[in-house]
Amino acid sequence: METITAIKPGPKPRKPDGTPDRRRRVTPDNKPKHPKLKPDRHKPGD
Repeated sequence: METITAIKPGPKPRKPDGTPDRRRRVTPDNKPKHPKLKPDRHKPGD
């Protein structure tokens, strides 16, 4: 049986120096906890 591996894994939550990965996006509910991250533009129901 073959094992399927991802071509490109997603970004890691934190960089080795402890700062959050800026490529991550954050939902409006969690924005106060993570002010430096970009907002998630996903519309509900899409």
